[in-house]
Amino acid sequence: MGKVGRVLAVLLLALVLPGARATAGAAPAVDAVRNAPRWTGSWETAPSGTAAALPGAAVRNVVHLSVGGTAVRVRLSNRFGSAPLRLGAVTVALRRAAGPDAAPGTLRAATFRGAATATVPPGGETVSDPVRLSVPAAADLLVTVYTPENDGRATYHATALQTSYVAADGAGHAADTDGSAYRTTLTCWYYVTGVDVLGRATGSVVAFGDSLTDGTGSTPDANRRWPDRLAARLSGMGVLNAGIGGNRLLRDGAGTSALGRLDADALDRTGARILVVFEGINDIKGLPPANDPAAYADAYRTIVDRAHAHGIRVVGVTLTPFNGFAAYTVAREEVRQRVNAFIRTGGVFDAVADADAAVRDRADPTRIRPAYDPGDHLHFSDAGMAAVAETVRRTLGPPGPTGHA
Repeated sequence: MGKVGRVLAVLLLALVLPGARATAGAAPAVDAVRNAPRWTGSWETAPSGTAAALPGAAVRNVVHLSVGGTAVRVRLSNRFGSAPLRLGAVTVALRRAAGPDAAPGTLRAATFRGAATATVPPGGETVSDPVRLSVPAAADLLVTVYTPENDGRATYHATALQTSYVAADGAGHAADTDGSAYRTTLTCWYYVTGVDVLGRATGSVVAFGDSLTDGTGSTPDANRRWPDRLAARLSGMGVLNAGIGGNRLLRDGAGTSALGRLDADALDRTGARILVVFEGINDIKGLPPANDPAAYADAYRTIVDRAHAHGIRVVGVTLTPFNGFAAYTVAREEVRQRVNAFIRTGGVFDAVADADAAVRDRADPTRIRPAYDPGDHLHFSDAGMAAVAETVRRTLGPPGPTGHA
């Protein structure tokens, strides 16, 4: 392991054991703290906008957990809604193979302060009461949300790369184990934005970025986004995907800017210990142009300072090539190179994962390696996602209890 990996491995241990001292007398107490069940984020998606409401329908969202536990709680959002959102019923269950069927004996009703229904104000969110349900790592969880009324535009995540299901006449069907009522499919997530689990994970890693993190280019329904691949490589830490396709670092676009959504989508997430920032390429290639590297540097400093104030360490990820994409220009490539130089050598981040070096074509470093390019010259294929995940994993440290990789 390189110097950066060793340093972050120590930081990870310090995060798990804040203030712990390496003394023989402290060992039993330290072990007790480490082994005590705690709430940790296991899955996340970041709200990206709104879609048409589905009054009277039940949406059976399929989400893929990273770490397991003995209980769950779900986060539901009305962040972009303009009217109160009434939740008529919410259930959780392990999925039975593919499709909308729940595994027998696993379906549970979620409550909110003891009630089976809840109302979420415009701009707000709610978290369910704990639901006793043993869930293994890497499990598919069904989060079914029944909305009896037309509550206006629905907060959603547009690019799920995951098939979910809708029962158009949803009354009573949230509690169905049999998924036969769920005859319509969706490729977005409605209302649900997070799942926490009660278990022995030592915290979570938040992957914060744009479509490269959201998973565009990877195989749908296969969980091959780079945060998914990272989760499969980590031991004892959850991985949360806070990527939004089209998102920008410096200004609003697809979703609120990175600076504007940092707290809600990253710093305030349950058990967040490490923030991985992979954001900025949409500013470089977008309009109006953002061609001043100093603006990127200021934004990265702000993100790191705010994360450190929450006790969260930050890994910066270099911006990857996009020559061949329609928006590419030589001038924009120069901006990317200068921003990457700051990420690598500016001394702002606690560690750096060099995704640029991992995926660029050796014959032409302004392009993605052909084996990692799904054809649009910007995003990553499954192989490219795996390469980014491995680059981040190496930065986090070696396999084992101290490196958490």
